[in-house]
Amino acid sequence: MGLVTMILGLPLAPVRGVVSLADVIREQVDKELYDPASVRRELEAAEEARAAGEISAEEEAEIQQRALSRLTGSDPAPPAEGS
Repeated sequence: MGLVTMILGLPLAPVRGVVSLADVIREQVDKELYDPASVRRELEAAEEARAAGEISAEEEAEIQQRALSRLTGSDPAPPAEGS
């Protein structure tokens, strides 16, 4: 029975491979997205961009809020009116 199942399952092998690859990529993205070191680097980059005058204080605060909400797992605050 295993041989028949294997032969009939061969056409689906590429699909299984793609699904497996997608799972590995998703796990890596989640790991990197929610990693405290990654969040810290993002906050430091925002601080440096603000010090260099590349972004405004409001943009820096928005970046900080998004990064910290990812770290804590909370929903980010809705955007302010007129933004």
